[in-house]
Amino acid sequence: MIRKLLFVLFLSTSLYAQQNIIKTVDSVDIKLYSGLWYEISKIPNRFQDQCEKNATAEYQIDEDGDIIVINKCIDYENEIDVADGIAKVVDKQSNAKLEVSFVSILGWNIFWGDYWILGLEKDYRYAVIGTPSRKYGWILSRSPQMDKKDLDDCYKILEDNGYNLDKFELSVQDI
Repeated sequence: MIRKLLFVLFLSTSLYAQQNIIKTVDSVDIKLYSGLWYEISKIPNRFQDQCEKNATAEYQIDEDGDIIVINKCIDYENEIDVADGIAKVVDKQSNAKLEVSFVSILGWNIFWGDYWILGLEKDYRYAVIGTPSRKYGWILSRSPQMDKKDLDDCYKILEDNGYNLDKFELSVQDI
């Protein structure tokens, strides 16, 4: 009886652990990933509350190999809002797990957030970004509009990683 109980407990713990695993893509070419991305969908978050439309993320590799991040959007006063940051690769084998920081004090970035690439089309036309906590998530595209099949594929990646799709909202891109 105890053996059966322990087996059931082990099995349910294993299943729970498998359901909570976030799976990134196997490999990311950071040079191909760099450039301009348009936000297609996201889980609303406090650091983008001011954004009304046309949110973008641009990644540039500087001469030292650092990844410069420039996030932009149009705010509710119809002005451009810019957030400059830096990213670093934390999983050098795949380049799919990064951390980003937008807070610098005297040149030191002290707050870092997870930025995991969960989905990436072979031609780098779209990317699915998430975090282990599932608190944040984004769908990015190289173009301001995304076809329904690609968007459905992205949502499937998020769903397979345990995200609640009801938390996502489409972003306004009127470019």
